[in-house]
Amino acid sequence: MNDRKKSGGLLLSVLLGLLALLFLLPILVIFMNSFKGRFFIADAPFALPSAETFAGVQNYINGVQKTGFISAFGYSVYITVGSVAVIVLFTAMTAWFITRVKNKFTSLMYYLFVFSMIVPFQMVMFTMSKMANVLSLDNPTGLIIIYLGFGAGLSVFMYCGFVKSIPLEIEEAATIDGCGPVPLFFKVVFPILQPTAITVAILNAMWIWNDYLLPDLVIGRQYKTLPIAVQYLKGGYGSKDMGAMMAMLVLTILPIIVFYLFCQKYIIRGVVAGAVKG
Repeated sequence: MNDRKKSGGLLLSVLLGLLALLFLLPILVIFMNSFKGRFFIADAPFALPSAETFAGVQNYINGVQKTGFISAFGYSVYITVGSVAVIVLFTAMTAWFITRVKNKFTSLMYYLFVFSMIVPFQMVMFTMSKMANVLSLDNPTGLIIIYLGFGAGLSVFMYCGFVKSIPLEIEEAATIDGCGPVPLFFKVVFPILQPTAITVAILNAMWIWNDYLLPDLVIGRQYKTLPIAVQYLKGGYGSKDMGAMMAMLVLTILPIIVFYLFCQKYIIRGVVAGAVKG
């Protein structure tokens, strides 16, 4: 029986290792091609750089100069950090209110948030972009408000599951000691929500940082985020500076990969806490 378990565990490890390699392969190919000359990438995309094809860091220099990388990086950081902050804070407040106040209105709110998770973005994107223009939300700060709307569904759902697991007696004891609703939330409830809050932050940060379609529809090319800036390396008649594009893709995905590796231990803990408890 032990030998059978060991064999099964070894086979599972091999399969998971191959699966991990399959997921990492596109990133390795992009990184490898970012050091090749632009004319050699299409001919041998899976070949290692050689003395003839090696371009050094010139692709990175060209990409930064052509795309306005510094400005695009600043807009991406501002939009991502601002959006994640408002999503984490406001959806936590909403979930706490929905869970603790039991009436038809809060039940309706909860199901509307859940329903918003299954509505395809393509159904609302043109109406949303028009309303963003009418309400003067077609700027980086307005985009943060729009991301709050799109990220609220999953976040509220996860928070509600965790709030149900918090003993009501803790909040009652704080209230008896003279704690009002606002101090109660920030000093008692929100610190307990930390595992789910971290998971909500990670999931939304990865989505918002890599998002291309919503910023392109709302703020267009005036305030370029990194995914939009990379598209500027496409020239007329289908020409592309593939070397610079690969280099910019590396610089674009590197921050979010580092962020994910640093925070990945919180994801499973927070998902389980928010989706299973209660």
